[in-house]
Amino acid sequence: MFRSFYFLLALLLAACGGHQHVKVEPVAPQACQCPKADQPVQATPAQPPVQPTPVQPAPVHPADPKLKPQETLASGSKVADYGLLKPARWEDLAGFDQAELVQSWPAWLQGCSTLKNRQPWQAACEAAGHMPAQPSESNLQAYYRQYFNVYQASNQDGSDSGMITGYYQPLLKGSRVKTAQYRYPLYTRPADLITVELSGLFPELANKRVRGRLVGNKLLPYYDRAEIEAGLAPLAGKELLWVNDPIELFFLQVQGSGLIRLDNGEAVHVGYADQNGMSYQSIGRTLVERGEMTLDKASMQGIKQWARQNPSKVQELLNTNPSYVFFRELPAGLPGPLGALGVPILGERVLAIDPKYIPLGAPVFLATTQPNSNAPLNRLMLAQDTGGAIKGGVRADFFWGAGDAAGQKAGAMKQQGRLWVLLPKGFVLPAATQR
Repeated sequence: MFRSFYFLLALLLAACGGHQHVKVEPVAPQACQCPKADQPVQATPAQPPVQPTPVQPAPVHPADPKLKPQETLASGSKVADYGLLKPARWEDLAGFDQAELVQSWPAWLQGCSTLKNRQPWQAACEAAGHMPAQPSESNLQAYYRQYFNVYQASNQDGSDSGMITGYYQPLLKGSRVKTAQYRYPLYTRPADLITVELSGLFPELANKRVRGRLVGNKLLPYYDRAEIEAGLAPLAGKELLWVNDPIELFFLQVQGSGLIRLDNGEAVHVGYADQNGMSYQSIGRTLVERGEMTLDKASMQGIKQWARQNPSKVQELLNTNPSYVFFRELPAGLPGPLGALGVPILGERVLAIDPKYIPLGAPVFLATTQPNSNAPLNRLMLAQDTGGAIKGGVRADFFWGAGDAAGQKAGAMKQQGRLWVLLPKGFVLPAATQR
């Protein structure tokens, strides 16, 4: 039954030339590839002084009508995992001594709840458990220097700057049952959605996958957004919650997690469960190309305002993005959404990164600027999340937290930045990155 399926995959991979959490991402050109929900088009902010030669990411491509891996290797080249990290010195981290390490310490402790069981993180996490309950800045400076080495992230072209964008956790109003007010569903993962991990067939394609549905003995692309909205997918009974606004639901899918406030006051945490395998197409870019909106207005807030003024056009616009996200309900009382590391992520202290180039869970010193500003933003962050469009050695999404204020900052953030990765002593990197 699956012989023709394996043959299809072989053809598919040959054709490729060789998203999950979903986050806000600029509609301006992105790094590497784009199967993650992106944020609307924004006006380009002033560049920070730390990047004399900003990296220009490759353009966003529309969805391929054929099945294809959700991650592809840039330009057909192969880079070993973490192979773009270059040894650096603590002195290279300008501002690290004033980075307010105390503020990021709770996020590191959250990460250690998982990392403590993995080599070579154990020694650093065990030492963290013996630190004072309220460590001082000097305590933490000494801790990181004792247990970690510093590496600078770079791109395949050798440059050391890249795009830093933002994401947040939306807050929506909703219901557990469909009503006249709450009639737009959040769906759980469909039973007929198949995910194929390609590493089982091709070891060099670790962490790469295709999604689709079986029709007879053929794997076909899963239903796109328009087909799902038209009721063609078998999703009856898969409604998790209902909300009152389709454009807010769309941006919940963009972010991949959020809070749904019920009329009885209950706050329901929802998180990413899966995605239909289609590449994201920016609706902000579509509006600009159609002449419905100017580039400087095509922010997330601008798109929402356009939707309020054009309710009859909203669904057709949303259908131009074939990507669709499915959700699951998360435990109540979480301090934040669950990231890819499996721990709740904390606002303004967590980055989403490409785990091929930066180890998931690592502390990362970020040097960038505030959204739409030249004001420095130098901070120790934790690489505790990932995203389908966060691809490349110097590429990150900054988690701003929950609610409208965080959404304003996330929607405005499209800065150039640099990244230094802190790895525990004894962490083995590819030979190309050794001294």
